[in-house]
Order: sequence, then C-alpha cells, then structure tokens
Amino acid sequence: MRRFWLIFAQTVTVSLAVLFVVSTLKPEWLGKGLTRGASIVALQESARGVSPVVVVSSYREAAKKALPSVVHIFTSQKVKARRHPLLDDPAFRHFFGDGAEGDGPSTSGLGSGVIVSPNGYVLTNFHVVEAADQIEIALSDGRSLSARLVGSDPESDIAVLQITDDNGKTVSLPAITLGTMDDVVVGDVTLAIGNPFGVGQTVTMGIVSALGRSHLGINTFESFIQTDAAINPGNSGGALVDSQGNLIGINTAIYSRSGGSLGIGFAIPISIARDVMEQIIQTGTVTRGWIGVEAQEITVDLAESFGLPDTKGALIAGVLRGGPADAGGIKPGDILLAVGGRPVTDPQGMLALIAGQKPGETIGFQLRRQNKRLDTTVKIGKRAPQPRERE
Repeated sequence: MRRFWLIFAQTVTVSLAVLFVVSTLKPEWLGKGLTRGASIVALQESARGVSPVVVVSSYREAAKKALPSVVHIFTSQKVKARRHPLLDDPAFRHFFGDGAEGDGPSTSGLGSGVIVSPNGYVLTNFHVVEAADQIEIALSDGRSLSARLVGSDPESDIAVLQITDDNGKTVSLPAITLGTMDDVVVGDVTLAIGNPFGVGQTVTMGIVSALGRSHLGINTFESFIQTDAAINPGNSGGALVDSQGNLIGINTAIYSRSGGSLGIGFAIPISIARDVMEQIIQTGTVTRGWIGVEAQEITVDLAESFGLPDTKGALIAGVLRGGPADAGGIKPGDILLAVGGRPVTDPQGMLALIAGQKPGETIGFQLRRQNKRLDTTVKIGKRAPQPRERE
C-alpha cells in the first residue's frame, strides 16, 4: 500500500507540473513543433528547463507521401526448349520438315521499384529485372502497365525502367521526393516500402543502424545503409524513406540464415542510385574511372613487415603495363594513401575513389614507397563494364 501511494504522489506531482507548463506554454515553442498534440514527455522536458522534444506516435504522413510512388514489378522470362537431335536428321526433316526450337515454360519473378520522375522513370535493382523478357508494373492505384528497361549497372545493382501505356507512350505518374544523404545519421527513423513475398504493398519501420557498410560481397561498389526495418524477398528495389517520406535508399539485400528478415537489411544510398540513374538516362550506360592496378589489403602482419604505422591504405600488388598507373609511375609494392586528396582506407575504398573520377582527368595520387611519401599524377582511364556473376 505504501508503494502505491508513493507512485500516486509522484504521478500527482508530475501532473501538476504538466498543467503548469500547459498554462504557461510560450508561443515561440509552438514554432518548434510543440503543438496541442504534443506528448507528455515533451511537456515534462519543458518543465525541467530542457528544450521540448516531440515524440512522434505515427508516420502516417510520411507513408501517405511515399506509398503512391512505390510500385510492384513482375517479370517473366521465356525458357528456350532444347532442340532434339532427331530434328537435325536429314531423313526426319525430309518427311516432317524443319523443326523449330520451341519455347519452353516461362519463369517469373517479383520485386519492387520507385517512381522517381513524373514521366515514368523507375529505380529498382538490377537483379530484379535481370534477363527479363517482359516487365509489368502494378501501381498503387490498381493499374497495371508495361515498362521497358532503359539501362542497368550490375556493379551497383541499379536498373532504370520507364513505364509506358499500351501505345508505348509515357504516362504522368506520382514521383517520390528524393532525399539527401547529408541529412541521414545513425538512429534516424526509416520506413521500408515494397512488396514482400508478393503479399502487396507493405510498410515496415526501423532506424538507420549503420552507414557506409561494405565488404559484404553483394556488389562491386558498396556503401550501404544498414537498417533494421523489416526487408524480405520481394522488397528488393523498393523504397527506404526517412520520417518525412523522402527517398534515401533502394532496398537491396538482407542478411538472413532462414530467408526471412533478421533485422539486418541493406539499401543503396540515394546519392549512389541518383548518380547511376542520371548517367543511364543521359547516356544509356555508366562510366567509371580506372587506372589498371591490382590492390591488396594491408593486414597487421604486412604492416609490421613493411614497418608501417597502421593498416590504412591499399598495397599495390600489380600494375598493368602501359596502363594509366604505369604511365603515372606507380609500381608494385607502393602503398596508395590518397586519391585526389581523399584518403584511401582499403582496396575497396580505393576502387570506389578511382571509379568516381572522370576518364581523361589528371588526378593527384599520394603514395608511400620504402617508407617515404611521394606524390604523382595519373591520367584516369575508362573502366570497362564488368558483368556480375550471380549464384
């Protein structure tokens, strides 16, 4: 009984404090998001002299804003039936004619996509539409339209589609608002929108668990947003949006031992997806820089044997003869420390930095050779497209 009264007394005290805050609420606080619907937590914080913090209880406006722009993607692929050897027999062909290679059964797949422009451009994953012969788009309003593949980039797992009507003409569609990675930090609320398992449009909530995730072996170029918003098969290519409903990523993969979500999902940041998309729309392909080297990670043992202060950088294991790096004076055994003034942390970081340079430009490289630092310049070459192998 005593404990009950103690709690009750504390509740009364807090309630009186809240009533006092409500009665003395300053007008300028209202401009900072503290409204009539503000939570008790915000009022209690104000009573203690802390800046009011509004606890959001619903993300309905963010979902309402983004949902019309997220689509379901259905793909089909014709499987060619093997030609029977008997069809090549001259006697058989004399009596029965030429036998044509027939179409076998078709395979189908599903995924998600995001409308990013009013004239029907859609961002999705390359693996969603890979080898598809036909692509159908189901809109949130129930309409079903066809789409064509504008272009794709297997190395970043991005593809761009364009929705058209039955006559092949573009249609006006609701485009999502593109966000910016400058405003994204760990702990931010995220909503994942897509078509998991083909059940229909679904929204799940989580937070940004980490940024810049790499070394996952998913794509050639990796700098993923990690989120614990539930992402499942069928969500691939769908939208990862912030609490305002702005697109910040394209959902791509999950870490799972069972095939279901374990709270570790990965999305391609909008900064990468937008750059790839713009190149595909403008030129039909993606151009990246290249210098012709093979790089190796610097382990603790290698750092000790080379007398290095740390493991940062990339050890140049091989240089293509006559390539850009060779012409720039880079040699096997050098350690690449910076590209264009930006530090190199590891071989994958080096690959991303070089790929981000424009072919034809001359860029400064900082190296360590025999424990001495030196600077050189390299004229960036053009990276040849690298097909991605899938299991």
